[in-house]
This record gives sequence, C-alpha cells and structure tokens, in this order.
Amino acid sequence: MSDEADTTPVARVVELLQRGDAESAQALARALRGEHPDDTELARLHGVALLMLGRTAEAADAMQEALRIAPANIEAQSNLASALLAAGKSGEAIDLLERAVATRPADAALRNNLANALRAAGDDAAAREAYLAALAIEPDHFNAIVNLAATELSLGMAAEAETRLRKLLEQQPHPQALLLLGHVLHRQLHYAEAQAVYERAAQAAPNAAQFPYHAGLMADEQHHYAEAARLYRRALQLDPDLRLAEGQLLFVLRRVYDWDAAEPLAKRVRTRALDGSGEIDPFAFLAEDATAAEQLACARARAARIERDARPLRQHFRFKHRPRESGGRLKVGFVSAGFHAHATALLAVSMFEHLGRRDDLEVHLFATTPDDGSDARRRLRAAVHALHEVALQPAAAIAQRVHATGIDVLIDVDGWCAGGVPGVFAQRPAPVQASWLAYPGTSGASFIDYLIADRFLVPEPLQRFYSESIAYLPRCYQPSDPARPVNASPPRSAFGLPGDTVVFASFNNAWKLNAASFNRMCAVLREAKDSVLWLLATSREADARLRDAARLRGLDPHRLVFSPSLPHLQHLARYKLADLLLDTNPYNAHTTASDAIWAGCPVLTRPGETFASRVAGSLNHHLGMPELIARDDKAFIEIAIRYGSDLSVLTALHQRLVKQRQESGLFDMRGYADDFAALLHAMHERQLKGLRPEHIVMPALEWED
Repeated sequence: MSDEADTTPVARVVELLQRGDAESAQALARALRGEHPDDTELARLHGVALLMLGRTAEAADAMQEALRIAPANIEAQSNLASALLAAGKSGEAIDLLERAVATRPADAALRNNLANALRAAGDDAAAREAYLAALAIEPDHFNAIVNLAATELSLGMAAEAETRLRKLLEQQPHPQALLLLGHVLHRQLHYAEAQAVYERAAQAAPNAAQFPYHAGLMADEQHHYAEAARLYRRALQLDPDLRLAEGQLLFVLRRVYDWDAAEPLAKRVRTRALDGSGEIDPFAFLAEDATAAEQLACARARAARIERDARPLRQHFRFKHRPRESGGRLKVGFVSAGFHAHATALLAVSMFEHLGRRDDLEVHLFATTPDDGSDARRRLRAAVHALHEVALQPAAAIAQRVHATGIDVLIDVDGWCAGGVPGVFAQRPAPVQASWLAYPGTSGASFIDYLIADRFLVPEPLQRFYSESIAYLPRCYQPSDPARPVNASPPRSAFGLPGDTVVFASFNNAWKLNAASFNRMCAVLREAKDSVLWLLATSREADARLRDAARLRGLDPHRLVFSPSLPHLQHLARYKLADLLLDTNPYNAHTTASDAIWAGCPVLTRPGETFASRVAGSLNHHLGMPELIARDDKAFIEIAIRYGSDLSVLTALHQRLVKQRQESGLFDMRGYADDFAALLHAMHERQLKGLRPEHIVMPALEWED
C-alpha cells in the first residue's frame, strides 16, 4: 500500500475507537484486514476493538496475528498481554510483558502494564516494585501513581497510599484519584473525611453513580440515615441498575421504620437476590421476608464473587497445610471484628476463658478491629494463647498470618456481617474452616466447611438450605457471659414508664422491627389494656413515624415509650423493669434475648424456618421454657395477651425463669467450652483421615419443633 492508503483506513478505525464505537471499529477493521492481510496495525486495532467488546479469545487471536507479521511490535505485545489478562492467563501475560520490558526498559507505560499483570496474578509486592520502577522513569505517570496507591492499600500501607494520592490531587483533582483516596480513608475508619472526599468526586463527575453511593455508605457508618438515604437515591437516579445502592437504601429505610417506601424496594431486592449477581448483601437480606432457600441463593451468589476475586491470591499463595505434630495441641483460630466492647465479645468472652484453659487446645484470636482498651478486650487477651492484632490489614496479610501460625481449624465469627473478612477464608489459610456465632445463616461458600449450630436452629429437614455441613452442639449454639452483673435499676419513672401496668419491651435493632412484627405487637397492646411498649430511641423522625404507625392501628401513640441507648451494664439492668420481651420476625432477638433472659425478663418468640428466626427459640428451648415458643402469630398474640392481662400468671412466669436460668445449663460456659472443643476435634479428625466434611451430631435432649 502507498503511505496514503496505509494511513487512511487505520485512521478511520482509530477514530471509531476513540468515539467508543468498538462494534463499528471491529467490523471495519475485519473488512480492511481482508484487503490488507499483512497490515500489523490493522490486526492490532482489530484486537483492541474485540477486547473492548469482551471477546477476549478473538482479541488474542488478532494480537497473535499482528505479532506473526511483526514479532517485535511492542504495542501488539502489550495488547496481547491485556487480552491474556482478561482471559485469566496472568502468567502468560507476565512472561510476555517481561520480555517487552527487557526490549524497551525505559518505557514507563510498559512497566505499568507489567505491574498490572503482577497484581492480577496476586503478587502485590512485586507489582509495587514494578510501579515504582515506572515512576522512576516517568514520575508524573498518572495511571502508575493511582495503581501504586491502590496496591499499597491492598498491602496494608494505607498511610503511604494516602500521602501519594494527596500529592497527586494537589496537581490534578481527578475523580478516580478521589475515589481511591476515599477508599483509603474508609479503610482507616475516617468515615466523615471519606464522605467529604467522595462528595468532592461527585462534584467533579456529577453523572457517576459510584460517588454518591460511596458517600452514602460513609453517612450510613456514621448513623446519619436520612443523609445516607438521600445519597443512595441520588446514586440510583444516576444508575437505576446499581443494585448495591438499592440494597443499602432498603436497609436504611428499615432502620427508620419507613415501611411504605421499603415495600416496593423489598420486592425488587428479593428478585435481584436470586439472579446470581451477588450484588445483594446477604446480611441485610436476612431482615427481608425471604425463605431459607432464597437466603442460601443470595449467600451463594455473594460467595461466588468473593471466590472469583480471591482466585489470583489463592493461586499465588497456594497454601500447604502441614499435619499437626503427634501429641501436639490443636491450634484453633477465630477471626472477628467483634473482639472489643461489642456484642460478639460480650457473649463469647467467658466461653473463651474456659476454652483457653484446656490442655488440648491452643486458641488464637485474630482481631480485625483496633484495641479499644475495653474490659472485654483485656479479658479476651488474657484468656487465650495469643490475640493477633490484624486491624486494618488486607485479607491477604491476615490469611498469611493465619497460615504462618499453623492454625488447624479456623472459625469465621463474622461471616457476612459488617466487618467480616470472607476474602481471608476464600484463600484457604487453614485446612478446616467453619462459621459460628455472629452471622445467623449459611455462608453459601465452598470455602466454609462447617456451620456450628444446634438441633433447634437447624433441624434435619432444614439442612438442605445450608451449604455447610452442620456441626451440632448438644446445647444452645449461643454462648453467654455469666460474669456480667445485673445491677440495680432506676425506678420505672426514670424512663417515663408507668409504675403500675404491664411493660412489654422490644429492644431489638430498629431494622428488625418490620410492619408485620409491629402489627403483632399492636394486637397485643389493644387487648392488654393500659400496657405499654418500651423501645429504644432511633431518631426523632423515626420515632415519630412509629408513633404515627401506632395511631393508624388504633392505639394511643403515647403507649409507645422510647428510651435512649445506654452502656451495656446500665442497659442490662433496665431489663428488670420490663415484664415480657416481644420478639420480631424474620430476624429474632439474639444477643438481646440472651441479655433479657440473664437479667430476668422472659422472651416470647415465634420461630420460622430460617436460622435468624430461630435463635430466640433455641434459647428458650435450652432454657426449658417451651411455653414461650409460639407456633404461629395467632398463638404469639394470645400468649402475650394472657401474660399481659393476668399479673399472677406473669409473676409465676418470672419465678419459673429464675429457676430455669439456674438449673438449665444455658449459662454453663465450662460445659459449653467442653462441647465446643469436642466439635473442633471431630472436624479435625475427619480432615486428618482424608474424609469430606459431613454433619457432626453430638447427643442432645429430645425436643419437638
């Protein structure tokens, strides 16, 4: 071809690519390649267009053809590497780019591409060095700076990433750099600063939904729910298919009792939880009126996303598990964001104290949140062999720490709860991995072998709704701390409660109290004359909305009494002022139920088929008080009315609770630790024998569902 003929068709393809019209570009390039089969640039551009369209195999073929024509073409080598990365062939891409860098060592863009390939292969440390090498050549290379900061964040070097990004933003306030700075601040738990950065990015890129969405997450973290709802709605205006924002908005609406706005959103979220995208938060979905099968589908989809994201690191580390030395203690690890003044620690600390005294176990706690100086953290540290401080560390670093410690059985305490680190478990740092306590449901994950539960929580007919094998304790799965004192409480009048009538309580989180549960409570109040419902205050707007809901249901709104949140021991003491705790569905009282029973307040519950709806029932069952387990909503209302209408019956119930609390073994943490240790050994023994996980059943008292 002449020079003019050579440049004109190529320029037309380039123009289409620059306009983002990849389909037209690839069609034109394909036609032109038929006319000019030996044109390297046409073959390369055809590959670029195909790659933009996601047709990676065809793109790789086009790049290979370009290199057949001109083997030394560096651009074609780099583009082929991109196609290989898109196809998941990071090793081949790295080899190709290393050869290209050796040929052109002063090319910063090539070194940046090599670093990208190393990151895709899970080797963040080597990627960081490659980015630094690129910046040594071209200090202002924008992509290399941003990519380096992202890598440093992944390596746990948040301070270094922040410094790098702030310096870049002084010169160039680019939305991508602002987004990453927001992520860095989020990782450091600087929620207000992160929100401000995301909102600054939203001003720079007003049509991008991701910025108001992330700003909403930060408002959410600060419990600014009205602001969070506004930001989520803005994100959905910009991108109606942003399902993450939709799920978060629904959860916020539930926290402020905005049931009318939540209802249509809940229908969409329930449908989308089942589409396999993994974009609906499994924890928030537990609060929806979903079946156990739907919860499993939601969790499986999210777990599949985590596994895909973790695959490069898992292949990079390829953790090998050495068998435990004969006669050595079983090393057990627990990973949680709740090892401080948190419900998790308040429940489990006594159990850990007993577990840590055993001669057959070496107990390790991996705390993913900073030391808050609390009594709970102090007790935990003293109870176990080691408490590993891994706060703010990335999943890869935590997984390496777990593996280096030689953990035999690793317990995920958080699951899909906020603060959970499923990416750690996806890398398989321990040969046996189990879920326990904080997340009341199935993980849906192939990397979790067992779910530790009890036979009330997961009776045999419901096992099919769990991806894990069930490791059954012969007692209630939920531990408690019998060392917590129940102090004297102020009089009822200190909380605005009447002194001479029945006080029903509902101290669950606001998002658990849905319209159906509230209807049930209102039905009780209508029949139990002069009784009141005692709740925790949420916000002025939310509390007013709940009072309006009571008025619409024929009740005097002043029969709802709101009290502020209090420190744990003060909160525990005020349970003594309540006559009966009315539970919620589909998400029960969990820690709240344990606290109530310990403080002497009975809990009325109605189990469903999901784990989250059966926890209070498990507590009552193992307490030996089946009369507080209602078979359906009608029975729930009738039982509550009976107790609320006859003080002698209510008094007898409280006396029975005191007796059962002492005699049932529900709060026997030494026995709990013994049973828990037996389960851990059973899991480990199966693994040593090369057997797949299966349900582990220990003797239990008979019960009827």
